[in-house]
Amino acid sequence: MPINAIIPQKWYRQFWPWFLIVLPGSVVIASIATLVIAITHGDNLVRDDYYKDGLAINRYLQQDEIAQQLQLSASGRVTAGFIEITLSSSKPHSYKHLLLTWQHPTDADRDFKTVLLQDSPNHYSGQITENLSGRWYLALEDFDSKEDSRWRLRTEFNTDLSQHFAMNNQTEHSEAQ
Repeated sequence: MPINAIIPQKWYRQFWPWFLIVLPGSVVIASIATLVIAITHGDNLVRDDYYKDGLAINRYLQQDEIAQQLQLSASGRVTAGFIEITLSSSKPHSYKHLLLTWQHPTDADRDFKTVLLQDSPNHYSGQITENLSGRWYLALEDFDSKEDSRWRLRTEFNTDLSQHFAMNNQTEHSEAQ
């Protein structure tokens, strides 16, 4: 064997095999990391049961219709852990309790409900212990009536812009906005 002959290196000591192994290996690691993130942080904007939501839409439309027939409107104010709402209607009616539902547009874990107690005729107040920063969808409804005679008022409220909001039977919002 000549002295000047080049002895080939073993494959694991060369650059190109490792380069070709690292590329698909990094893709596999990135895929596993993406899978772990997707499993641990599920998208809570997607609803599990569309059928139940479809059945409930008629009830919500009926509640909006009842509010329109009663010509209901409300104005509210949020101050340091408290909320005050004044309810007005063309047909006077006294409600002992109102239910205010707070829905966060992107985080269902932040959704909560507040029961408002009547202080004086058409004036209601309640305590809020949640962090209210940002945008919210509000739904106000009668807490004491039977299911088929309940009404509902809705609005969109951004606590960063104002501490006051108004609700009437013409207010519409959609979660796509």
